[in-house]
Amino acid sequence: MAEAEIRVNGVPNARQKDFFASRARFTAYGGARGGGKSWALRRKVVLMCLRYGGLKALLVRRSLPELRSNHLYRLLAELGDAVSYSERDKCVIFQNGSRLFLGYCSSERDTLRYQGQEYDVIAIDEATQLSEYQFSIFKACLRGASDMPRRMYLTCNPGGIGHGWVKRLFVDRDYRAGERAEDYAFIPATVFDNASLTDADPEYVSRLESLPPRLRDAWLYGKWDVFEGQFFSEFDEERHVCEPSVIPHTPITIAAFDYGFDMLAAYICGFDRDGCAWIKREWCRSGLTLSEAARAVSELCRGESVEYAVASPDLWNRRQDTGKSGFEVMQNTHGMPPMRPADDRRVAGWRLFREYLAENDRGEVRLHISRDCKELISSLPALLFDKNRPEDASSEPHRFTHSPEAVRYALMSRALPPDDGSSARRGFRFGKSSAEDYLFG
Repeated sequence: MAEAEIRVNGVPNARQKDFFASRARFTAYGGARGGGKSWALRRKVVLMCLRYGGLKALLVRRSLPELRSNHLYRLLAELGDAVSYSERDKCVIFQNGSRLFLGYCSSERDTLRYQGQEYDVIAIDEATQLSEYQFSIFKACLRGASDMPRRMYLTCNPGGIGHGWVKRLFVDRDYRAGERAEDYAFIPATVFDNASLTDADPEYVSRLESLPPRLRDAWLYGKWDVFEGQFFSEFDEERHVCEPSVIPHTPITIAAFDYGFDMLAAYICGFDRDGCAWIKREWCRSGLTLSEAARAVSELCRGESVEYAVASPDLWNRRQDTGKSGFEVMQNTHGMPPMRPADDRRVAGWRLFREYLAENDRGEVRLHISRDCKELISSLPALLFDKNRPEDASSEPHRFTHSPEAVRYALMSRALPPDDGSSARRGFRFGKSSAEDYLFG
């Protein structure tokens, strides 16, 4: 039986052509709404299946209903009799032996079905809806013994649980050990690149322009530093980040850290007489034991006149296996400053954090962060609202919570001085009541 002829209709725009031409192992496309992302992704994976007989591909979206409406029905309508479809396997089968599996990943648990699987090409639509853990599982599936090309294609918009890792890899190009810059390519696209949409719906741009400013900047212009759901919309690198050389000597210097085996986030924080906080240095690393973390904090404090170190109160709980608390283990480390349990009230702490980020009536901010504190700078804009408690920050993505929490501990250990020019009232007070007095007194 002769193979049916497949006509792939549509003409790609310039940005979509760049996307189709990319040979990077991981290619992300998009950044704004209306850039023709889903069409380009679907076309690319179909073209790969047609080009390489026997290819095994996977097309992923967060939920099964989205997958069906955005891709499956359109694929079957476009390809017609040239393919067959197995509902049981969720697989589109091409006559040259290529197979396109359709997958969804609405929770961390859903990733278990992909562990151990092998695919030549993986296409993820709306990648910022997936966590970095989910992305890592799919990365591990990009393998096989054949000589097929190994490619992953992603579409993305600012915002969502995956905003941080997508921005880090494809926009900021900030790579960790084992990640290679040449493996990653980003093709930015906006509605202005997609004439087929603006011709068909001339009012689309006007509707995006009418959105609230931050949402408009993200959806219309594809700005990654602002997005809906961002907990600290006040944070602005231009205002809050400074060169290390401009950080002044501060009369009060403390250490603050948030410890977990998944991440130690430790900071040296200075407070000046004008009520400003200066985040001078950071140390962030995962996989440290309590004693290793204590030595890291001690090393961070070397050369600084640190009055005390404030840390999460759970370190004062005794461990059943040793009978000792984390506090006892860490405090006995040489060079560790006197440790204090943090006032870890979340809502009050985040409110105080906002006060430091906000401009006063002179247009000045009270929180200044050294440019060397890269983990904190990347974490603050990635922190999201808790959907069930709007005044609190979400615990997901978890890797972005440690640094802001450590700084929150530091701020809550000091009173925020009133900005009234009175030197007599510009002192600092210790204790759990200080932040509460300022906010609610």
